[in-house]
Amino acid sequence: MLLAVSVLLFVVLRLIPVDPLALSVSPNATVEEIEKIRHEMGFDRPIGTQYLLWLKSALQLDFGRSIYHRESVASLIARTLPASIELAALAILVASVLGLAGGLALFHVRGTRKEPVLDVASIAILSLPEFLWGLFFILLFGVHWALLPFTGRLSPEFSMPAARTGFLLLDTLLAGRFDMFADAAVHMILPALALGVGFSPAIMRVLRSSLQDVYAEDYIQQARLRGIGEVQILLRHAAKNAILPALTLMGVQFGFLFGGTLLIEVIYSYPGMGSMMVEAVRNADLPVIQAVGLTYCIAVLAINGLVDAAYTMLNPKLRPR
Repeated sequence: MLLAVSVLLFVVLRLIPVDPLALSVSPNATVEEIEKIRHEMGFDRPIGTQYLLWLKSALQLDFGRSIYHRESVASLIARTLPASIELAALAILVASVLGLAGGLALFHVRGTRKEPVLDVASIAILSLPEFLWGLFFILLFGVHWALLPFTGRLSPEFSMPAARTGFLLLDTLLAGRFDMFADAAVHMILPALALGVGFSPAIMRVLRSSLQDVYAEDYIQQARLRGIGEVQILLRHAAKNAILPALTLMGVQFGFLFGGTLLIEVIYSYPGMGSMMVEAVRNADLPVIQAVGLTYCIAVLAINGLVDAAYTMLNPKLRPR
């Protein structure tokens, strides 16, 4: 899969009728200077040769140098990837809390007049893309009520701490700067909400459907005959079995959330990998676009693999005997 994605990225980007060097070099550069740089970066070689050279370097985690930033692409990714992971992790936490609570609520009102209302509401929430939620939250909580910040990762009075792990929240805690940690967490609320809210209805509906299937099983009826209360039946017997499909969906959605941070990072001026990707597209920075695209692919495949492994551990039916 990674090989196929790398080939697709490389070939498609080379077919775009844009000269990245002409966009990035000085306007006063001569044709000879541009051709010299093109030769140094290997852009004058056949596409097949370019790909094999790039693949050989990529396997050694060397993605070349950014045409626009004039520095290693690997260092750019190492600087921005933790920010995107933090945002996606907080967003999946928001989606999980809202989704699980909403799923229990949908199941609780089954067969009542409230069920179609909540059903329509969940579909409406699911239909709105995350960037619209992002704009709505900025207008409501950032401009109208002015409750939360909506640009950057830290307030101007703070400076970035020394990067020990690359994860801002963790680095602020390691540095003992709890005031900076609180400020960074507050800056992440709106973008995490914008990402998480849009994904929560899918979890709601899967959990509701899974609970309905579980409640049709015989052991639920047997628990009722033993005099066990409905709350205990839900929490002790039904929930632990019904939640498995929802947990699987959460893991899969984490991969989608990680890739979906791009627009949200731009809207909130969040310095993550998505913002860097948009900047690279604007400047036709091919080495950065290739590396970021491949990084997204690796992240999604890794997350899906972890989800499959976790589901196997949580589901006794799939364990080897």
